[in-house]
Amino acid sequence: MKVIQVLTTLSFGDAVGNDTIALAGELKEMGFGAHIYAENIDPRLPEGTVRPMGELPRLEPEDVVLYHLSTGTELNYQFAEYPCRKVVIYHNITPPEFLAPYAPEKAEQCRYGLNGAKYLADFVDYGLPVSDFNRRDLLAMGYTCPMDVLPVLIPFEDYKKEPSRKVLAKYRGKRGANLLFTGRIVPNKCQEDVLAAFAAYKKYYDPDARLFLVGDWRGMEPYYARLLAYQKALGVSDVVFTGHIPFDEILAYYRLADAFVCASEHEGFCVPLVEAMFFDIPIIAYDSSAIGDTLGGSGILMPEKTPALTAGMIHRVLSDGPLKEAVLAGQRRRLQDFDHSKIRARFRERLKAFLEKAGQEKKGIQ
Repeated sequence: MKVIQVLTTLSFGDAVGNDTIALAGELKEMGFGAHIYAENIDPRLPEGTVRPMGELPRLEPEDVVLYHLSTGTELNYQFAEYPCRKVVIYHNITPPEFLAPYAPEKAEQCRYGLNGAKYLADFVDYGLPVSDFNRRDLLAMGYTCPMDVLPVLIPFEDYKKEPSRKVLAKYRGKRGANLLFTGRIVPNKCQEDVLAAFAAYKKYYDPDARLFLVGDWRGMEPYYARLLAYQKALGVSDVVFTGHIPFDEILAYYRLADAFVCASEHEGFCVPLVEAMFFDIPIIAYDSSAIGDTLGGSGILMPEKTPALTAGMIHRVLSDGPLKEAVLAGQRRRLQDFDHSKIRARFRERLKAFLEKAGQEKKGIQ
């Protein structure tokens, strides 16, 4: 019996890629081998990490394929035809209406992906959505197979690496709070709402504050241009759009941050929230999609995105010592839920239970 993973794109350093590689290590330890197949392969990955889809071996009924579903591709439909047991690890797909005004082709890809995800509903034997929000999405699409939530495996050891000394030297010791949001510059993450909250915070509470928006805008230039225009209209300074930067610089911005501010309206999990927990940064986040699932009762969840209210909450958390410590204590407790040993054990338990049940059903049929 083979147990392998397939996905459209295995990228270097992104959440889906990290999760796939980490699960491959678990499968290898379980005796199944670390076999990953992808349509698109990042050349920065170490040789042997992944193989092209053209090398996918012949599949037998007892084999298991774990499919990381996160985008629009013909693979969504091809997966339905695999003559084996099929498991979907669902990372979610951005609703196309967010992208349509800025990148119609990307919006169409997401629409195609959502149609493919719905098509797969009748062909999947087991689901491993990475959040309860994703589980509810699959149910809404018509999935009736057994499902268990399995959070992504996050490479915490990488966050202990040396941060960029250049970035630390540029900002460390300066007056004013450093506010941070990390994530691609894309419309569903709503960086404009972070800008509006920052403008209010800077006006009413901390004129020396800075905002770091750490994320790549390539492929979303029209939205980035709109953000720059909005910043100008707000008349707010001290906003840093980093663009695509090396990992050590990302680490530096996390180490500089006094608060993490998230206004995203669509996340299937949101790894940066867990990263902020790791770096002991208080989180103020808009309650949408999987944000509440990931925070798990920690951080500060905002029911609305009024700039003045968000700014006031940022100020309160940063100025009220006991409140800040209570928020951080909750985040530290929640961070323990993402410990590698716990997620690995859950994956092994879920996979073994699925294989045992499938084996029993096969014997019953015979």
